Amino acid sequence: MLTAFTCQAGHMVRLPDVEGLSSAIWIDLRDPTPEETRLVTEATGLHVPTKAEVSEIEASSRLVLRDGVLYLSMPLITMTDGPRVVSAGFVLSSERLVTVRFAVSVVFDEFAARLAAGSEAHESGAHVLIDILAAIVDRQADAMERIHAELDLISHRVFSLAGEGRAGRKMEDRLLRDTLGQLGRIGDLISHIRESLLGVTRLVPFIETNTTDWLPTELRPKLTTLRDDTASISDFDNHLTDKLQFLLDAALGFINIAQNDVMKVMTIASVVGIPPVLIAGVYGMNFKNIHEYDWAWGYQFGWALVILTTLIPLAIFRWRKWI
Repeated sequence: MLTAFTCQAGHMVRLPDVEGLSSAIWIDLRDPTPEETRLVTEATGLHVPTKAEVSEIEASSRLVLRDGVLYLSMPLITMTDGPRVVSAGFVLSSERLVTVRFAVSVVFDEFAARLAAGSEAHESGAHVLIDILAAIVDRQADAMERIHAELDLISHRVFSLAGEGRAGRKMEDRLLRDTLGQLGRIGDLISHIRESLLGVTRLVPFIETNTTDWLPTELRPKLTTLRDDTASISDFDNHLTDKLQFLLDAALGFINIAQNDVMKVMTIASVVGIPPVLIAGVYGMNFKNIHEYDWAWGYQFGWALVILTTLIPLAIFRWRKWI
């Protein structure tokens, strides 16, 4: 899919067809076909990165300056089929910006919709790129805020298990299993956000360093603001990671406590059951010289011993506050 915008009277206007690609200051390619790639290359003279090229993880491959043109790539989060990371490519020259992505991105689609509405003015491809990066950072910050609120709810739910109004054992087990699943999903999302944020952090100084000759002066403060925003989000990311690890440890701790409770019950039952079993085994040997067999109250005597040897260990455990 190919979308192109040009600047007219200080506002971005979407080009209705591919005839005017040479005048476009932003060309957005999503899952481009070979024909679309060829049209953009012929109209702009710029190389359109392939999926393999934008997926490289080396910094030397993600940040390239070639003939005065910046070839950039960074991880981008897409919610298609669940949160996952895909790579997006940016080709920035003094005349225009070409973006290449291989998955649906809400950030790009919403930004393109705002441009089509004519609510924002962009005079160059650099303006578009900086505002796209700012939109990505804003979306990451919003996601962090939602994660923070969700972790607060999970924290309240987990530690309410130790309160007076405790749920049943089965309900607590189900709650802890669900909590571990939620924490795993949140941890996965945080790692994706961190990876995307790292991409923006690398892009900003590289753009600033290699566009000193032609980058509009009014964009310098925006780059500084973008750098500060990424630093603050990175600090908040560390806070969320610590809180996530704390809640994960707490959930596992409650699971261990539940397992210990089960083992304690089984241990007490086995210890308490040893003396009665021993007595029953002695009187079950059926030797003729067992005198209690001839007693009038021998059966009741045996039961009394069984009950007494059961209650004595229980009383000792209770006295030692083991139960």
